[in-house]
Amino acid sequence: MQGDSTLHNNSAIFSQRKYLNLAIPLIISGISTPILGAVDTAVIGRIPDPASIGGVAIGAVIFNTMYWLLGFLRTATSGFTAQAEGAGNQNEVLLAFLRPTLIALFFGLFFVLIQKPILMVALFVIGGNETVSALASDYFSIRIWGAPFILLSYVIIGWLIGREKVRLALAVQVFMNVLNIILDIYFVIGLEMGVKGVAYATLIAEVSAVSIGAFFILRTYKNSFSKISASVLLAVEPLKRMLLVNRDLFLRTICLLAMTGMFTSLGASMGEVVLAANAILLQIHYIIAYFFSGFANASSILIGKGIGSGNKLLYHRAYTLSASWGLGAAILSSFIIVLFGDMIVGIFTVLPEVQVTAMDYMVWMVVFPLFGFWGLQLEGIFTGATEAGYIRNAIMLALIIFLLVVWLLVPSLENHGVWLAFVLFSLGRSLFLWMYVPKLNQKKKMV
Repeated sequence: MQGDSTLHNNSAIFSQRKYLNLAIPLIISGISTPILGAVDTAVIGRIPDPASIGGVAIGAVIFNTMYWLLGFLRTATSGFTAQAEGAGNQNEVLLAFLRPTLIALFFGLFFVLIQKPILMVALFVIGGNETVSALASDYFSIRIWGAPFILLSYVIIGWLIGREKVRLALAVQVFMNVLNIILDIYFVIGLEMGVKGVAYATLIAEVSAVSIGAFFILRTYKNSFSKISASVLLAVEPLKRMLLVNRDLFLRTICLLAMTGMFTSLGASMGEVVLAANAILLQIHYIIAYFFSGFANASSILIGKGIGSGNKLLYHRAYTLSASWGLGAAILSSFIIVLFGDMIVGIFTVLPEVQVTAMDYMVWMVVFPLFGFWGLQLEGIFTGATEAGYIRNAIMLALIIFLLVVWLLVPSLENHGVWLAFVLFSLGRSLFLWMYVPKLNQKKKMV
């Protein structure tokens, strides 16, 4: 009994340290993703033209839509890699990188080939006036060439996270953001290239960083990868399992993007100033969401390792830590928005009318973390368990709530109704996914 108690305490201390050691660099790494879009918006906000902010916002939504559709390349890769690491199966760890790499390269090249139809359909669906659409087209036509690199980066980051190589993942993303900031300032403010300058800066930063990361991995693991045969790589059963998880995460993303696409379209229909204000608040939301994702990714790693090794204590410890740290992060985020909301908006734009409009809706940024954090944390847990069907079901139900609120309240509440629908969508995702936790515990035999 004494030995069991000691083991329990040591394991608990270990998982606490492991969680914090993983979460802190993952938070920094995660926040760097929306910072790319935030820097673009902030730099272009120095130009006294709401249409430029709107053009970059619409262009960013198009890329978010494209890339989020393949976001499973990061999350599923992380889950499969963590489970393979937990089971001590090094061949499967390598295959967890190679299989999604094939998918990433295929879709990246496919997006480049069909870029004109993508742009045409996107502009038709999102809307916006002729000036904003023209600027969005300029932005899109430049950044699209980075598609294969960005999708490959999802696999690289997911694999490194699953292997707990978070510092390398962090180094790649920090390099990308620093380069993007420098080039943004140089192209937009120095050379006065406007929206095109923002797009070129982001493209160069993305391609450079991903190329460095891929080179490092291939050089380090070249001999190990060369031992994997084509027949093993394309084995039916493990490939089928990966594709089923990816399918459910893909459908989850379809629902998420349907919501964000409608959100942006509704804002665009209310004029350039509302569109620009919503774009700024969405950038703030992305930073908050990716702040949570650091804890969620740490949970995903520990959950995957707990399942792979059959360690129930690690599994349940990861769940508890995810809840407690997620709640703390939510409270901190809301507190910062209350105190410094006006200063944060001022970073993004110098236009008084956009600043005032953004502050009119800032209350929703205060509410969002408290309503949405648990759903984001649970997605990390379910992803680590590679049980994406529950994630898919929860977000579909949340989307129904969003559509009902838009239909019933936007005509009277206008943009406040749009934000109310957004926050209730986040709350719905949290509650519906929470309902599936007992089933997950039973399925993975962690009860």
